[in-house]
Amino acid sequence: MSLDLARLRAETPGCAHVLHLNAAGSALPSKRTLDATLDHLRLEAEIGGYEAAAKADAELEGFYPSIARLIGAAPDEIAFIENATRAWDLAFYSLAFKPGDRILTCVSEYSSNYISYLQVAQKTGAEIVVVPDDNYGQIDLGALERAVDGRTRLVSVSHVPTQGGLVQPAEAIGRITRQAGVLYLLDACQSVGQLPVDVERIGCDFLSMTGRKYLRGPRGTGFLYARRATTAHIEPIFLDNHAAKWTDDNAYTVRDDARRFENWERYFAGVIGLKAAADQANELGMEPIWSRLRQLADGLRGRLATMKGVTLTDLGEVKGAIVTFAVAGADHVALRDRLRAQAINVSVSTQFSSRLDLKGRGLVNVMRASVHVYNTEEELDRFVEALQAAIG
Repeated sequence: MSLDLARLRAETPGCAHVLHLNAAGSALPSKRTLDATLDHLRLEAEIGGYEAAAKADAELEGFYPSIARLIGAAPDEIAFIENATRAWDLAFYSLAFKPGDRILTCVSEYSSNYISYLQVAQKTGAEIVVVPDDNYGQIDLGALERAVDGRTRLVSVSHVPTQGGLVQPAEAIGRITRQAGVLYLLDACQSVGQLPVDVERIGCDFLSMTGRKYLRGPRGTGFLYARRATTAHIEPIFLDNHAAKWTDDNAYTVRDDARRFENWERYFAGVIGLKAAADQANELGMEPIWSRLRQLADGLRGRLATMKGVTLTDLGEVKGAIVTFAVAGADHVALRDRLRAQAINVSVSTQFSSRLDLKGRGLVNVMRASVHVYNTEEELDRFVEALQAAIG
């Protein structure tokens, strides 16, 4: 199946205004997603929030099978959460760590996640183990297998790190964790919507995701996947009267599905908007999307490789849609701002986001250009020309 680029661009209002190479930050939503979100907000304004939710009940309930289809899960294994960080937190902080427990992670891990490891380690006496990279710059699977032992409580990695094109071997990690009977938490905020993700093939127990990035959903949306077979016994760190029922003066009963991780109060328009984005991704097909993104990203890397003073910084045996590079002698933040003044959107990844990786490679920060299906070869040419002019 091929993608209709002209139609994709026509259905993406932002394409008329910007050259957007910041999908890894927040992608341009389609008109379909925009309309779905705004229509519900208008309905709330016209008839009231509770009443609008009741009227849209079928659409709201449809969110769960739409997301489940996207990642190969069951609908009762999906919870709507306001963003990937909070979804990840709800899974991680609901685990009971004790002194000596080991948390295994990777060099490219995201800062928010690592700060959480540090906090839990300081409070509980758990130990953080950073598994080294292999020659490709991705997690060394042999080292991971050797590191997993009887004290390992969790393996937690970011599928696609924020600071580069690396795609971690998530399925191979899952084979190791399943064999060892260890919980596996996958941060998929940059991968769902970019590449095919099948939780059964990967074997993760939890998966956290945001709506605004490659899924092209509204900001303030995301979800958590919780595998029923391995996580049903885990009680969330937070409960309310949606996640649990007050069954007696001194007793409560927690829901038996993933919605125990949700709040009663949610961004209902965002739920509907994220469903629309997931439906569109399902209809387009993740294999064609992934093929298109790799074609664009590889083409951009090829163009940048010919530029004097530009060094590509992407790692991994498999490289995805995030393209990172360093410009010799340049202030990357100022360079980003000069491009933004020309309606060209890129971003800068810093040690703030991934200290171990970038610091370990001697990189203070890197430029990040992240493509999506609505981008064109002509846009890549224009970007490279503007970058060359800005470098001087």
